[in-house]
Formats: sequence, structure tokens, C-alpha cells
Amino acid sequence: MCERGFDLDDRLRERRSRTLYRDLQPADAVGHSARFAPDPGADLPVIEPDHQLVFAANNYLGLAGDERVVEAAQNAADVVGTGAGASRLVTGDTLVHRDLESRIADAKGTERALAFSSGYAANVGTIAALDPDVVFSDELNHASIVDGCRLADADVVVYDHCDPSDLRERMSERRAEPVAAGDVAVPNGGADESWLVVTDSVFSMDGTIAPFEALADLAEEFGAWLLADEAHATGCFVDGGGIVQRAGLEDRVQIQLGTLSKALGSQGGYVAGSSDLIEFLVNEARSFVYSTGLAPPAAAAAGEALHLARTTDRRARLWRNVDKLRDGLEDVGLDVGGETQILPVHVGDREDALALAAALRDRDVIAPAIRPPTVPEGTSRIRVAPMATHSAAELETCIDAFAVAADEVGVI
Repeated sequence: MCERGFDLDDRLRERRSRTLYRDLQPADAVGHSARFAPDPGADLPVIEPDHQLVFAANNYLGLAGDERVVEAAQNAADVVGTGAGASRLVTGDTLVHRDLESRIADAKGTERALAFSSGYAANVGTIAALDPDVVFSDELNHASIVDGCRLADADVVVYDHCDPSDLRERMSERRAEPVAAGDVAVPNGGADESWLVVTDSVFSMDGTIAPFEALADLAEEFGAWLLADEAHATGCFVDGGGIVQRAGLEDRVQIQLGTLSKALGSQGGYVAGSSDLIEFLVNEARSFVYSTGLAPPAAAAAGEALHLARTTDRRARLWRNVDKLRDGLEDVGLDVGGETQILPVHVGDREDALALAAALRDRDVIAPAIRPPTVPEGTSRIRVAPMATHSAAELETCIDAFAVAADEVGVI
């Protein structure tokens, strides 16, 4: 009989040979420090005794373990339940969801918002539901954007990272392409195509920021819509909003999208925009229609976290820590990129990056090596992400660990 199955063992061996193999490392808590266990496979993990400092998480404001956020989740579980129980179009639409969406819309300066089960689901569902003819996508956009474009079956035009000039050139080329209109060939701009410009606002592996004012100018010039994925910006910038809020472009970005699982320390995703947009997604976004509603405790936790991001000093504490850590790593002699709370320490060689991450772990600092295919060949780096809850002493410990480990590996 012909074998039509899958040789997964061979595929895994191939990943190991290319140093692409990943495993899971269970932790005992989510916070600025934790105790970890080696991947136990199918067995229960055995947690190691020593705490390690975590400079790898997206829990930027340190709210995942905040007692007020935990209490909000517990209250929602007590009053509403641990799960929504059904799609929100059936019986899973609760007051907790509506409160969260009201808070998001207020922070994002939009008419309405809609909560999804994850940021990934929000991206895939929104782009596929809009079904654009053409998507102009930044070359470093998140995988969920890439997959949304695939599901939409759009013509995807990739432009150079954060480069409005390249985007203008590609939009102009697309508009000038001849298409058939009866017996006459006309420029594509007259063919009634729908165009969508999509970009992350803060890019998760580089810490760079999209040039939104220039992108909004181009979108308006060419009649396109603009979608901003604020996954790594939500909660961290002006009034707990994102880069769109910092730029004051709420009225020029038709779709603001993000996650509740990073700075807001919970789970889920959201889309914010006009009432028409939200009503359309309620009816057409398959990842919303055919998913059980976001768990009420997660919705309540995210709502409380957003409130704290807007009303406490967490954001100020985060940015103080970012500045201190960046200065310390640069003083050591490391090449630190980015312009946000994400601090990529550029190493270049894949093996050096893996060795540096291992040397840091030996010194009780968790900061992962990011290597191809996540980033281009020759651009491997250590992705460092401080939290608002790291103390000054813990930041110094991280800097000292980098100094010793980088010297040991030979990258400084």
C-alpha cells in the first residue's frame, strides 16, 4: 500500500539540523521574574528552584499579575462564568464584553470596538471579511496579517519596511496597470478596486514604528483604507492608546486593531472603528461569528488593565526602565536597535545569538534569540523587553549579565 501519511520525525530532525527547533519551557508564574522547567514532553514539569529575571515577555506594564486585574477576572468568573458558553451571536454576548468594548472605543477615539478571541483572530477575520482586491503590506508585518491576506485571496503588494516612498511607487504602479474595460484598456485606478494599506504600528522584532502620517496621506491620495495593528502599542502610549493616538490620527485610520494579551496582560483581540465597520464584522468576520465569545474573566481583566494603563504611573515607569536599560546595554558596547519598549540587541550570526541567549540564561536572565526565518539571514538578535515592574537593581542585573555573556560569546 502506498504510504500517504506524514514523516514528522524526519521533519523535526531537519528543523534540529538547521537550529530551528523550538520547545516549551513551563513557568510557575507570569511576571518580571519566574521559575522555569525544562520541557517535560508529556510528563508533568519539574520547576527549577531558582527564580530568573524575565526580559522576554510582552507583559510590558506588568499587569498580568496585578491584584486589581486578577480581582476583576475573579469577579467576572463569579458573576458571569468562566466561559462565554457560545458564540456571541448565540448566547455568549455579556455585559462584560460590552464594558470592555466601550473602554477600548474610548481609548482609541472611535465609535465602537469589537472583542475577538485573539489578536490573530481579529486580524485574520477582519482582513478576510473586508475581502480587498489589493493589500499593500509592510514587509515585516505579523504572520496574522499575512494569513489574513491569504484568506482574503487578495493581490498582495509588499512594500519596503516603513518606507512611504516605496509604498507610493507601488501604489502608482498598480494604478497605472492596464486592465480591460470593454474593448478598451484603462489604468487600474478606474477599475473600481478596493485597496487596503496594512501595517503594524510597533514591529515586534525590530521595535520600529510605522510612519502613520505619511501612510495616511498616501491612503487618502489613492483612495485606500488604512489598517493599523496596534498589538505592541496598545496601553503603552498616549492615554493608554497606541501610536495612532500619539500621532492624533484617529480620524484618518479606518481600522485600529490589536491584542489584549500584551501590555493589557489578558487574552483576546479587538477591532476599533466606525459603527458600520463593527456591525459589518459582527456579520461577516468568520473568526468572530464561528468562535465562542472571549472568556468573561479575560474580558474583565483586559478592561481593568486598560483602566490602569490610563490612570496610573505604569506607562511612565515602563519608559523610565526602557531608557535605563537601553543606555546600559549601549554603554556595554552592544548594538541596540528600535525606538520603543522593544530593544533588539543585534548580533548577526545565528549561532552567536543562540549562544548569547544560553549564556544569559546561565546568569538567570531570560531573553530569547530571534533568528531566521523569523528575521532575515544575518540579522539574528536578542529581543529584550523590560517591564514597568522591573526594579532598578533588576535592570542592573540584566545589564551586567549581558556584559559578561556578550564578552564570553565574543560579540563585543
